Amino acid sequence: MTVLGDYRPGGSWLHRLPAGVKLIGLGLVIIAMTLAVDSPLRLGVATVVVVSVVASARLSSVALLAQLRPVLWVVGFIFVLQVALTGWRRALVVCGVLLLAVALAAIVTTTTRTADMLDAATRAMTPLARFGFPVRQVAIALALTVRSIPLLVEIIRQVEEARRARGLRISPRIVFVPVIVGALRAADDFSEALIARGID
Repeated sequence: MTVLGDYRPGGSWLHRLPAGVKLIGLGLVIIAMTLAVDSPLRLGVATVVVVSVVASARLSSVALLAQLRPVLWVVGFIFVLQVALTGWRRALVVCGVLLLAVALAAIVTTTTRTADMLDAATRAMTPLARFGFPVRQVAIALALTVRSIPLLVEIIRQVEEARRARGLRISPRIVFVPVIVGALRAADDFSEALIARGID
């Protein structure tokens, strides 16, 4: 299974960039896209830029598309809702920016080891420890968050496969409720594992 957080070794310029630089750049680019992309034309330009990054970093477009597949039904639901509320142009822009943001996150996690990202975040927070900031606890929370991304994708995939096997239509009760229940069960498992290791 290919999920967000699936690191692929390589020697491209993107692989060589420090993890901290990539994380900061990811945040800034997503904010810039959210503010600047307000029309289908600008969305097209942003898409070309993201595709160019993928090509220049010699990443597999097929692998990246596979990582986007689990969120497509969520984006489709948002698109329908946006069309009903605001119109197809705004829906296209909103969902396009969302997909590009997920794609950029996938690019970063594909070219960066999870341990490197967590180390970069921990180093950035270390100066705050003198003010009583719980650096260790936040680092653990970040690690669990990163670990939860592929786990949640897997839960969504299982729910979607079960829905298709039963021939059921998409509805909040059939899709969202099982996903929420599965996520809560995973959270309980995480909690029990932390308590067993003395991290309460």
